[in-house]
Amino acid sequence: MDMSNDTSRPDKSVSTSQLFNTIIQLLLVALLISWCFRILSPFVNPIAWAAILAVVLYPVHQKLTKKMNGKSTRAAVIITVLLLCVLIVPAVWLSFTTVDELKQFVADYRAGNVQLPPPREDVKGWPFIGDKAHELWSQASEGLDKVAKKYPAQTRSAVASIIGLLASTGKGLLLFTFSIIISGVFLSYAEASGRFARSLFSRLMGNNSTIDVTSIAVVTIRNVVKGILGVAFIQSILAAVGLVLAGIPAAGLWTLLCLIFAIIQIGILPISICIIVYIWSTGTTLTATLLTIWLLLVGLSDNVLKPLLLGKGAPVPMLVVFLGAVGGFVLSGFMGLFTGAVVMSLGYKLFTLWLEGANTNN
Repeated sequence: MDMSNDTSRPDKSVSTSQLFNTIIQLLLVALLISWCFRILSPFVNPIAWAAILAVVLYPVHQKLTKKMNGKSTRAAVIITVLLLCVLIVPAVWLSFTTVDELKQFVADYRAGNVQLPPPREDVKGWPFIGDKAHELWSQASEGLDKVAKKYPAQTRSAVASIIGLLASTGKGLLLFTFSIIISGVFLSYAEASGRFARSLFSRLMGNNSTIDVTSIAVVTIRNVVKGILGVAFIQSILAAVGLVLAGIPAAGLWTLLCLIFAIIQIGILPISICIIVYIWSTGTTLTATLLTIWLLLVGLSDNVLKPLLLGKGAPVPMLVVFLGAVGGFVLSGFMGLFTGAVVMSLGYKLFTLWLEGANTNN
């Protein structure tokens, strides 16, 4: 039989041409997506945090919109202005205060006016670190330059870390301000933003998916922000009040450290111990006693605040929040503390739901 005229066989030239065209199209799409991502990469963190804020503030925005006869944009502007005043103004004030105090400290140090009181003998009785702490404290009381000369590498590392932390915080405050403004825009177009999010998740998960990813994302974000980030922020503000009233130097820097330790779920106790030791060594008995009681109450307040804001329990394990906050801080600086914790929690929640769905299907 002559097979030369058999038209049932596939045309290899056509198939190769179609495959080549498909590859070219996919490469162009990948190039376009990569290009768009590179253009938007500087704005990823602010936009992500703005979306998080918009999700958390949406119920408040809806209530305010109803009271203002449906004027959504005006309600969004009011919320944005209030948020800037409540969050940014105290943060900027503490930052400038800390910078001024550090400049004064450097000037006093160069003039030889920085003097630390010698440690008491009971410092040696501290568990694990007593002898070493007493030795370093004694050397520092004789002159900080002696400690710097004895431990030059550690001193340079500590100074560089402090400068880096302050620089990261300043940049984070600017990005946070930008994020609050963007969140106001999202709230102004809340309905359109919600439809876009639902369409995106529906497309990614498949139209036949039984998992309402949008609702899960909203609940997880609100729980993490209120129960973890919210508690950390409240504790830091309360600690800052005590530090400022007690006249603790570099109160803004200590407050920032309290915020970081609270977010990564270590708590403010390590910072409180350092401050308590300092105030008992330099302050009056009344000030030291009041500040000690205040810091202990603030440290224990998460046992009350978390059940009130979070409900029955955390939406994700604390290890997930810790890894997200620390990893986000390393990757993106101060802003990463917040976005890392939320994004990691959301990713963990969706991953566990995917695993549960896979186990159910099997």
